[in-house]
Amino acid sequence: MTDEAMNLPRLQDHLTAQGIELAGPLSAELIAGGKSNLTYAVTDGRRRWALRRPPVSGLTPSAHDMAREYRVVSALGGSIVPVPEALVLCEDTSVLGAPFAMTGFVDGTVIRNMDDLEPHSDAELARCTDRLVRVLADLHSVDHRAVGLEDFGRPEGFLTRQVGLWAKQWSRVKTHDLDDATALHRELEAMIPTESAATIVHGDYRIDNTIVAADDIAEVRAVVDWELSTLGDPLTDVALMCVYRNPALELVLGEPAAWTSPRLPAPEALAEQYAQVSGRQLRHWGFYLGLANFKLAVIAAGIDHRYRSGATVGDGFDTAKDAVPILLAAGLAAVRRHR
Repeated sequence: MTDEAMNLPRLQDHLTAQGIELAGPLSAELIAGGKSNLTYAVTDGRRRWALRRPPVSGLTPSAHDMAREYRVVSALGGSIVPVPEALVLCEDTSVLGAPFAMTGFVDGTVIRNMDDLEPHSDAELARCTDRLVRVLADLHSVDHRAVGLEDFGRPEGFLTRQVGLWAKQWSRVKTHDLDDATALHRELEAMIPTESAATIVHGDYRIDNTIVAADDIAEVRAVVDWELSTLGDPLTDVALMCVYRNPALELVLGEPAAWTSPRLPAPEALAEQYAQVSGRQLRHWGFYLGLANFKLAVIAAGIDHRYRSGATVGDGFDTAKDAVPILLAAGLAAVRRHR
């Protein structure tokens, strides 16, 4: 297939110029899911790769960083964290109209919606969530200096910058002012703690940003979608994983999302399990939950921004705006409950 985001003849020429021998003409298929960067399965008839590129328009400044995604996946290759094999990064926009990155295609299953959970027993789901929490703790245990990511971010002052970043993003993508957005931003600014640690953070960790084995849901074969990764406070990852359990996220993801299923552990249980596995204490937990809700509210508004500008590919984008007030209210409740 071809579309505005994919020029197969130019891609084929580029891969050939990079010394990659192709068995035949390329074909590509947009992989379902994903409300930000576009992901394609690309094949030459013999091998398959995954190609990631930004949407065709409606970009926001801190997202869609192909070089960042590619660098962290390259660095984590061979580490305790399962990632796809890095293949090629192209920052020449003359090829596809935007930078893109290609990795090996990981065979397995992406658990996106509640229907995907149906074939699995409660015991299997418990093993799966146990493993997902363990993989996140493993990521946070990686020595970023040892894998060449010492300059991947600025951990000092990370939380202050995060509050400011998402406030700026809100100002860019909002359709109108919301009192809860203003109030939550002020609450967060007033209670910013000292960072709990400095680790690699994924920035968007949940079940459907992993690939699990088709025959064993508890085997995580790869963690994917690293566009928001950096060096920062690991508890931001944990809080975001927990906040993604909110059923309102179905409005953002455009389907009855697997991670919101009542069959999975409650957010509090996930947080406690992470604390036990990692040995980290969840101090200032209200702040982290508030920030996670604020971030997801802004991401939802950003999806709506791209939808309204005609920049989305696929279905399920029209309800994202409805999640924004729900997430803002949840963030306010969290910071006030944990004061």
